Amino acid sequence: MTRAIVVLGCRVGSMSPSTAAGRRVRAAASAWRDGTWIVASGGRRWGGLAEADAMRAALLTLGIPSALIVRELVSLSTRENALRSARLLELLGATHVCVATCDWHLPRALREFARAGVSASGVAASSPRVGRVSTWTRRLREWGAG
Repeated sequence: MTRAIVVLGCRVGSMSPSTAAGRRVRAAASAWRDGTWIVASGGRRWGGLAEADAMRAALLTLGIPSALIVRELVSLSTRENALRSARLLELLGATHVCVATCDWHLPRALREFARAGVSASGVAASSPRVGRVSTWTRRLREWGAG
């Protein structure tokens, strides 16, 4: 069985524990097992740095071997993450896929991967508690996006 973890991109610039990108990368690294591919998915650029490139660098510092990290540098949305990653996963021969993203984003991400023909389970990166307004803003954004 070939395993893969897809870590979804978001705003980068820092991979500190307080950032969503940092939490996603650490969740993926925690779920990683020897021989598992990691697809760093995200083409949006922040200050000239692509999400996938920043996540790859962070994964390397966490001990993930370079040869097992694949970058997907084109996607600009969760739907595109799923579609573009699906092609890479097929090339890698991945039969067991996990998607690493924020806990509040995971349900939509898994729906998008299912729509792209990828059966996946989730690796939730715990998010800090936020106020009521932020919680409702997230829920509305997730509902409206898919």
